[in-house]
Amino acid sequence: MPGPNSRRWLLRVAAATVMATLVALAPAPESPASAPFVVVLGITQDAGYPQAGCTAACCAGAWADPTRRRYAACLGIVDPVSNERWLIEATPDLRAQLRALDDVQTPAATPGLDGILLTHAHIGHYTGLVFIGHESIGATGVPVYAMPRMRAFLSENGPWDQLVEYENITLRPIEADRPFRLNDRIEVTAFRVPHREEYTEVVGFRIAGPERTILFIPDIDKWERWSRRLEDVIAGVDVAYVDGTFYADGELPNRDMSKIPHPFIAETMTRLAPLPAAERAKIRFIHLNHTNPALDAASAASRRIETAGFRVARQGERVDL
Repeated sequence: MPGPNSRRWLLRVAAATVMATLVALAPAPESPASAPFVVVLGITQDAGYPQAGCTAACCAGAWADPTRRRYAACLGIVDPVSNERWLIEATPDLRAQLRALDDVQTPAATPGLDGILLTHAHIGHYTGLVFIGHESIGATGVPVYAMPRMRAFLSENGPWDQLVEYENITLRPIEADRPFRLNDRIEVTAFRVPHREEYTEVVGFRIAGPERTILFIPDIDKWERWSRRLEDVIAGVDVAYVDGTFYADGELPNRDMSKIPHPFIAETMTRLAPLPAAERAKIRFIHLNHTNPALDAASAASRRIETAGFRVARQGERVDL
């Protein structure tokens, strides 16, 4: 019969064997080259920057210098292993954004889209679907993920119903707070937010990958009108792209800005100022109006944002999932 020392040695060997097996079975962490990622393809309010018809100083520099122009708010989601690509929003700038996505991840074919996720039916968020149709790409069966009213809107109103009838797009139903998978590595959850609902619901998205989770809320009326606490939502993600349409009240001369409800960047910063620095660093303001001084990285507004520990989204930036 083995003695106490022999039994202890056998137990140590067995424990080491089990640990080695568990380590071998554990999934390897994603390498930077293989990790799915989000890429920012646009940062501005629906009408882009510079805005049509604007001859004011806020847009003059961008008219004169094309390198300063920015597209409507849009994210690309890419899985470099499967070579799958998705868009969040189909903006009026879809042509340029699709080309920018091609530069990031070469598609297998045109348009190289495994789906488009829509937040709502305001012009900067869905009208780029026209480029999927037979007057342009003439794609076949591009999945469009949309909430119930958004699906009905596209199915029952021209010219969008033609995209459905000609099977350029295939409507995929989603529901609020019910996660759905884009593939085996990426999960998305839509959630309702309060914003003008003339035609459809308005949602944000939570995009979860193997290592990180990203929040996308380009439009909301005011944080106080939401049934969820912004601070709690931020705590559950790694990066948060949030509504930064206007920097502060009074930005639109001779306009009552309460009629255009958005949380001012200044308000959001004040609200989140008590958070630890690591939490504030998650915030990246997006969906900036052409009047927003934070569009200029050298402006006093941009410096105040950075000094307070926040960031403005930058076109072309990437975040691994």
